Amino acid sequence: MHGAAILTVGVVIMKILGAIYKVPLGNILGDYGYGIFLSTYNVYNIFFTLSTAGLPVALSRMIAEADAHGRIQQKEKTFRTALLTFAVIGLVFASVMFFGSRWLAVFYLQKPDAALSVKAMSPAILLVCLVSAYRGFCQGNGNMIPTTVDEVLEVLFKVISGLLIAGLLVRGGHGLPEASAGAILGVSIGSVISLGYMVIYRSRHYRYSHVKDAVPVDSTGTIIGNILKIGIPISLGASIMAILSSLDPGICHSRLAAGGFSEHEAGVLFGVYGKVQTLFNLPAAFMTPLTIAIVPAVAGAIARNNRKEAEKTSEDAMRIASVISMPMGVGLAVLSFPIVNVLYPRSDPAGPGLLSIMGIASFFVCIVLMENAILQASGKERLPMVALVTGSLLKIIINWIIIAIPAVNIYGAPIGTLLGYLCMALMDYFFIRTALHQRPNLVKALGKPLLCSALMGIVAYAVYRVSHLLPLMHGILGMTLSMLLAILAAVIFYLFLVIRTGCITTADLDMIPGGNKLAKLLHMQ
Repeated sequence: MHGAAILTVGVVIMKILGAIYKVPLGNILGDYGYGIFLSTYNVYNIFFTLSTAGLPVALSRMIAEADAHGRIQQKEKTFRTALLTFAVIGLVFASVMFFGSRWLAVFYLQKPDAALSVKAMSPAILLVCLVSAYRGFCQGNGNMIPTTVDEVLEVLFKVISGLLIAGLLVRGGHGLPEASAGAILGVSIGSVISLGYMVIYRSRHYRYSHVKDAVPVDSTGTIIGNILKIGIPISLGASIMAILSSLDPGICHSRLAAGGFSEHEAGVLFGVYGKVQTLFNLPAAFMTPLTIAIVPAVAGAIARNNRKEAEKTSEDAMRIASVISMPMGVGLAVLSFPIVNVLYPRSDPAGPGLLSIMGIASFFVCIVLMENAILQASGKERLPMVALVTGSLLKIIINWIIIAIPAVNIYGAPIGTLLGYLCMALMDYFFIRTALHQRPNLVKALGKPLLCSALMGIVAYAVYRVSHLLPLMHGILGMTLSMLLAILAAVIFYLFLVIRTGCITTADLDMIPGGNKLAKLLHMQ
């Protein structure tokens, strides 16, 4: 909880910076240009996920296990071996993106205009792989501070350089493909700053003595084998969703065409769907810190043969995940109209409806992330891949069938996402119950947060509707004020409910920085 709280602070800052980046960028590029940007990001996410989703988790878990047994030199050799392994993998994937940019854009994305953007993104893959080794090492030591600072620096420089380059290219009369590539170049610039910080931090804070471990350190081959054995199933499972996202443009465009929409209409509909995805990813971003922190915590407990601690940590994590993600999903759903129209005022009218569906889906995404982390930390990293494959295939089938129905059109994409993640969440829960012999109490984990979130949603919608009827609340400014008022009322009311119902306890707050003071401020017993 302490580590997750520190990472969450970073997420808040990054999401603010991300809004500063993506919202103006969406308005600069327009729906079509943003579609190019999104398509490129989807390709990047495949390589990013393959190279960084599983390997840092594996490194974090191995470092935590070595730390639990006091094997200092084992930790050091594991890191050095992982860094070399990550560098080789990153170089391979960066080369594929750079030299295969035309093929990826034309044949995979079916967007020739995205070729330059794909090439501009390639250096970031190598840099992020190197950074991931440093982050995994620090996280395995239970230190989340460098990861938080590093991620904020990365996003900050990405925002500054990306918007600056994109804006200059547009003002200079360059086309949307060049502007999109300029915005994406900011990712690589941010990654350079990120890597520099992590190198300096580790050299200053992790200087181990040359005292030998009581047990001989593992060989390089054994360490690489363990990293790949743990990391590859996680990476393959996670990359399924990245591949699925990269297939979205092709599926959506082809099925919309089958439903009678022109190429331009399909591009606009997919562009607004891409904008909504930025908001859809928000709850999952707040869940990621908890999943990062739980892996070394559970793995360390298991290494000490303390199964009760591992199971208690897992159950508490599921409860906290529900308390955090459920109100965010409900809030996105009930306030979808003002959120989309305030952030993207010139977008297609389909946006609010898309966000309503995806807001609900975001909750199941968060639950899947937490369930996957529990399974991965417990040594069952192959099981989440089964659930991911099944849910992904379900999403593709649903999308293929219903997007082509004219009355459904682009709404079929979020419907498929919702049903796909629901399937994954149910399968992962079954795996946790059977493979790990753990019995997470769903009523305890989901019941009270669901009640509190539903009541909060009613209050948020009511406050928005009533305040928006006031004479001074008309127009875009009035809509913005009404939305902010509704969000403020929802936050206060939800905080009151979770305290009164016991969703959050003083024991939970004791485990985060400043939790005791917060409990006293809220008059919690």
